[in-house]
Amino acid sequence: MISTLTGQVRHIGLDSLVLEVQGIGYLVHTTAQALATTRHGAELTLHTELVVREDSLTLFGFPQREEADVFRVVQTVSGVGPRTALAVLTVMAPDDLRRAIAMEDTKAITRTPGIGPKGAQRMILELRDKLSLPQSAAAQTPEQAPTPTAGALRGPQADVVAALVGLGWAEKAAVAAVEDAAADGEHDSAVLLRTALRALGSTR
Repeated sequence: MISTLTGQVRHIGLDSLVLEVQGIGYLVHTTAQALATTRHGAELTLHTELVVREDSLTLFGFPQREEADVFRVVQTVSGVGPRTALAVLTVMAPDDLRRAIAMEDTKAITRTPGIGPKGAQRMILELRDKLSLPQSAAAQTPEQAPTPTAGALRGPQADVVAALVGLGWAEKAAVAAVEDAAADGEHDSAVLLRTALRALGSTR
């Protein structure tokens, strides 16, 4: 079992990166936040989970051990595989997920692409005894849904906001991040997306 990998980032893709460890490049699937906060050539340690299937070996990795632990637990839910578990952690930090489970907040959970109301209810039912809510988070209440504000954006900025919302970010936060990224006159969609993801990732 591969538990951790430490090496240099050799390639950054849309949902994965290549980490070179002693001359071997490992393809590791990870969250958008992790991709946004690293760079080519950086040294990185990832806590990993190797998913074995009959016809494939797929490696998933996370900067924080807690993320890897939650990734494993989420896959114990009926019908939830590693791709969906990864999507959950892209949308919610571990404490956010714990809070949603404790508060039975199906709306927060259904922000994850591929999880509907029934799937969210099943997650709450099957994870309530497996993901405990930290004391520091117990007194907090779920955030109110933000008022949509993306209507004034056009062109690449609107496209990037739509992409971020599709990844599970709240629209208000996505709009703010894209507006900040475009403040210097940048109009390239890929650059705007990467800059916005980096800013959003730093707030987690």
